[in-house]
Amino acid sequence: MWGRTEQQDFRSRVRGCLLGGAIGDALGAGIEFDSLSTIREAHGQAGVTDYVPAYGRRGAITDDTQMTLFTTDGLIRAHVRRDTGAWHPPTDVHAAYQRWAATQRDWGPDERKEEDGWLAREEWLYAQRSPGKACLSGLSDERMGTLETPKNPESKGCGTVMRSAPFGLLVGWEPQLVFQLSVECAAQTHGHPTGYLAAGAFSAIVHALARKDSLDHAVQKALAMLATRPGHDETTNALKRALGAMRQGMPSAERVEALGEGWTAEEALSIGVYCALVAEDVRHGLLLAVNHGGDSDSTGSICGNLLGTIHGETALPPAWVAELEGRSTVLELADDFAMEMTQGPALHAPGAASQAWLTRYPRV
Repeated sequence: MWGRTEQQDFRSRVRGCLLGGAIGDALGAGIEFDSLSTIREAHGQAGVTDYVPAYGRRGAITDDTQMTLFTTDGLIRAHVRRDTGAWHPPTDVHAAYQRWAATQRDWGPDERKEEDGWLAREEWLYAQRSPGKACLSGLSDERMGTLETPKNPESKGCGTVMRSAPFGLLVGWEPQLVFQLSVECAAQTHGHPTGYLAAGAFSAIVHALARKDSLDHAVQKALAMLATRPGHDETTNALKRALGAMRQGMPSAERVEALGEGWTAEEALSIGVYCALVAEDVRHGLLLAVNHGGDSDSTGSICGNLLGTIHGETALPPAWVAELEGRSTVLELADDFAMEMTQGPALHAPGAASQAWLTRYPRV
C-alpha cells in the first residue's frame, strides 16, 4: 500500500530521474564529438557551463532521451496489459523500441495507428539525433533479440545503458528481477555481455537509489549481482574504477577521461557513476559528466538519471529545466509512470477501467 507521502516522494524521484537524464543529455549534445582541448578552446578552461546549441536549438535532447522515454512507455504498457493475462515485459519494451525506431524513419506519426498510444504521436520525437547504429540495426526487423539469440552479438556500445534507467524505477520489483529484465531488453540491440550487463547494473543501481539507498551502497549491490554472471569482468572492473577514482583526489576532467571515453557501455557507466559519486550538487555533477572528449551526452544522461533519482526534480537547476526540449512530454510520461506504479489497479482493474488510460496505453 502506498501512502500519500510515499507516492509524492516516488513521483519526485521519477521526475528527477527522467528530467535529470534529459538535462545531462542536452548539456552534452553540442559537444558530443569534440575533444577536451576543443571544448576548452571554444568555451573556456571550465568547458561548457550551460546549454550550447545542438540540432538547431539550446536544450536539445538526443536519442538517449528518446529511447529512455520509449523504455518508460513500454514498461507502463506491460503493467497495463498484465490484467489480460499477457505478461511478458520484454515483448512490450521491444514493441516500444520498435515505435521509437519508426520515429527515426517516418516523417511523422501515423494517426491511424491508435494502438501506438500517445507518446508515438508526439511530433517532436520524429527527429534523428545521432541514433546508435546497433540500436537501429537491432530494431530493423521484427525479430526480438534475446539472451540466447541476441542482436549484434559483438556490440557493447553505451546505447544499452543510456536508455535503461526506467527499469530501476520499478521499485515494487525485486532487485534481481529488475536486473534481469534490463539485461534481456538490452540484448534486443546489443549482444555482447558487457553491453547488456552494464545496462543491468545501471538499472539495479537506480533501483536501489529509488528505494532511498546511498549511491555507494547501490553500486556495491550491483557488483554483487554482477559477480554471478558470466562475462561480468569488464563491467565489474569499470564500476570498481569509478569507486577508486573517487578516492584519488579532487574531481577533474582529466580524472574523468582516465575512466575512458564513454562510447562503450562499461565506460559510460563508470563515468556516469563516478561523476554522481563526487558531485557537490546536481549542477557540478552534470558539468563534470559532459566536459570530456568522449560520448558527452550519454555520460551526462547517465549521471543525470542517478542524481535526479537521488534528489528528486526540485534539486535540478531551474533554468536548465525551463529550457529543456520536450519538458512537458517528459513530465507527463514521468507522472503517468508514477501513477501506474502506485495506483495501477484503480486505472485498469477488471470492470472499472479508465478508458482514457487505455487509450493512452492500449493493451494491444
